Amino acid sequence: MNELIGRVFSFETQVFPNESALYNQLASQGQSPKALMISCADSRIVPEHIMQAQPGDLFVCRNAGNIVPPHASQLGGVTATVEYAVMVLGVRDIIVCGHSDCGAMKALATEADLTSMPNVAAWLRHSHAAQKVCRDSYPSDISDAEKLRNMALENVIVQLTHLRTHPSVASGIARGDIALHGWYVDIHAGQVLGLDGETNRFMPLREGQKLPVALPHGRRLAGVEPLAQAAE
Repeated sequence: MNELIGRVFSFETQVFPNESALYNQLASQGQSPKALMISCADSRIVPEHIMQAQPGDLFVCRNAGNIVPPHASQLGGVTATVEYAVMVLGVRDIIVCGHSDCGAMKALATEADLTSMPNVAAWLRHSHAAQKVCRDSYPSDISDAEKLRNMALENVIVQLTHLRTHPSVASGIARGDIALHGWYVDIHAGQVLGLDGETNRFMPLREGQKLPVALPHGRRLAGVEPLAQAAE
């Protein structure tokens, strides 16, 4: 802890003076983050570090297993964060980011006994669909490492599905204002994979190549649009 406190002192004396103009701008003009990232609370995954983001670039929500509960009447921190990011901050891109060696996903992949952690068990119920997919649709004789990787990837897809049940997100998607991204960080390889919504496969993010997007921007109204809007 003393080491961390020392870094706070370093922020005051060394970091802040060099970034004071940026912080003053953010303090006076408010924030306009480029994206909302929902990632795992794992201490090894730091969204700002992975994306080399500056203060003000990202609106971040972290929790065990990068989970997005389906929208319901029960208030939750993730639900409130999503709603605020979309309706107040106007984010146009939402990223759900899983990662390798995730403890939450390992508990699901190994069907660990969580009776001593009832709150963790209840939270991970939001990933049971991913667990069911992995149990029923993948070979049973694959390695533990492959099982864990599959669980983390399928969990990202499930949480993206949950995200679309949130009214603010659903409305933004229908208008073409919001795009969804599913990412997976391989800690060992230092590599980020992105979900391609057309193939439903995760592809490496590569400079100079098309970015794989789970659900790109585009109007998605199921009914007939008024002629005036359709012509725009």
